[in-house]
Amino acid sequence: MAWLKRLLVVSGLGLISVAGWLWLTMLSPWFYDRPDEIPDIEQRTHHVFVYGTLRYAPIRFVVMGSFGAPEEAVLEGYQRNGLDLSPQPNSQVEGLRLRVDATELARLDRYERLGIRYERVKKRLNDGSSAWVYLRLPEAQNAFSSHDNSSLAQLSHSLW
Repeated sequence: MAWLKRLLVVSGLGLISVAGWLWLTMLSPWFYDRPDEIPDIEQRTHHVFVYGTLRYAPIRFVVMGSFGAPEEAVLEGYQRNGLDLSPQPNSQVEGLRLRVDATELARLDRYERLGIRYERVKKRLNDGSSAWVYLRLPEAQNAFSSHDNSSLAQLSHSLW
């Protein structure tokens, strides 16, 4: 019986930890300030193409507070590299087109760290409709790129 109590306590602590992390990431006033140079969101219906974690309904609900009325969609001319997209002729990325309001779009911007990690760009999908797509900012991509190891090599050389 003691193992059952331990299991319940550990499960409860895990659930509280996940809920706290989600609150800090999605809703808290800390950890993300929308950059001033980003224009205000128009108060209307928007469409957003998602291709990664936001394809999953529970994640969309936690992030946006709704499911976004998903429809299958394809973005041509790009390929998926992990959680990012990069231009690639003759390639395509399958995902979902979501219908969101301004509040939900603001929550997506926060989740994607608009202006810090990603930019939101209007793209045409293969069905002819247009949707916002989050693309990695070049500065954010280069910060974690393995292509430029010169500064890392200089640092390791100076340490030895």
